[in-house]
Amino acid sequence: MSKVRLIRITTVPISLKLLLKGQHDFMKNKGFDVLGVSSSGKELDEVKHDEQIPVHTLEMTRMISPLQDLKSLWAFYWLCKKVKPTIVHSHTPKAGIVSMLGARLAGVPIRLHTVAGMPLMEAAGIKRVILDWVEKLTYGAATGVYPNSKGLYDFIVQHQYTNNEKLKVIGNGSSNGIDTSFFSREELKEVDLNKLRMSLNINENDFVFIFVGRLVSDKGINELVEAFKVLGNTSKVDRNIKLLLVGPLETALDPLLDVTLKDIQANPNIISVGFQKDVRPYFAISDALVFPSYREGFPNVVMQAGAMGLPAIVSDINGCNEIIVEGQNGTIIPVKNSVAIQKTMERLLIDKGFYFSLKQNARKMICERYEQQVVWDALLTEYKQLLKDKGLDN
Repeated sequence: MSKVRLIRITTVPISLKLLLKGQHDFMKNKGFDVLGVSSSGKELDEVKHDEQIPVHTLEMTRMISPLQDLKSLWAFYWLCKKVKPTIVHSHTPKAGIVSMLGARLAGVPIRLHTVAGMPLMEAAGIKRVILDWVEKLTYGAATGVYPNSKGLYDFIVQHQYTNNEKLKVIGNGSSNGIDTSFFSREELKEVDLNKLRMSLNINENDFVFIFVGRLVSDKGINELVEAFKVLGNTSKVDRNIKLLLVGPLETALDPLLDVTLKDIQANPNIISVGFQKDVRPYFAISDALVFPSYREGFPNVVMQAGAMGLPAIVSDINGCNEIIVEGQNGTIIPVKNSVAIQKTMERLLIDKGFYFSLKQNARKMICERYEQQVVWDALLTEYKQLLKDKGLDN
């Protein structure tokens, strides 16, 4: 029996590498001929090496760029005509519109798009109109649409972006689940963690709040920094606190406020370490995750922190409010509310019983619901069923 040809496509290569890590190799070993597609970048070569699959460069831009988007669409159409995939499965908005339209024009029988966060949620005016139209066009060209959280599923239904029959949440949500054996405190050596603490001027008794992700406005960084500044001046807190920011500072699409940038630079208790290939040591030297994002699909960071034993403060948005169960493995706060962030951080510092009850449940609740193998098996079952429905399973 010949292998089923499967294209996995994301707009930028880091998404192909990190968002779907391990999944390419898994599907390859289950009888699929997998081709990874994204814009150029060193991460695309790393996918080729790490997952042992062929890759193809298809230049795309995350911005609204009609001319470049048409070029990308045309290039993907011809790629499909050449490769003749049975399944095209896309992630990220731009890769979705390019690949779903290109695959439909090329006659690819199974066209799948995973929705993991929607930029249009924070858009307004003509930009929102354009993004709404693009979303509907993407879903219209797809044969199946997979919101990676129940919240996104409900949002899509509410706004009537597509027929409900096309929609399905795979497993309990998430695009790739989490490898809980990798994201484990036991995998790290205490001597290495002590060296990291020393290098960052973090003492053993400091309480460390951590954020992991892009340092942009719609991740709630402006509110987080403001909340931390107020928290540091409150008389109720009787211990040293630190805020650890792990992630790249982006200045093009959604920059931070000038006052936030100045506070990050001026406050000695705010430690910004930039992008880190391995975030586990940073979770391991921290006490709680703060993730006040405005919008998400199904955030890996919240699952990773939980697997590392950290309770989380998250905003009441899609994905976050499914991974975190209020009062059990974390707490949920309103979006764009620096006062709520500050008060909740303060509670974790003062109410030690509450903090330790959340911490006790953090890893267990992730392992039970989002272990990576469970997600992979659910997606494999879905692929097999779609092939059977189309009479292509032979």
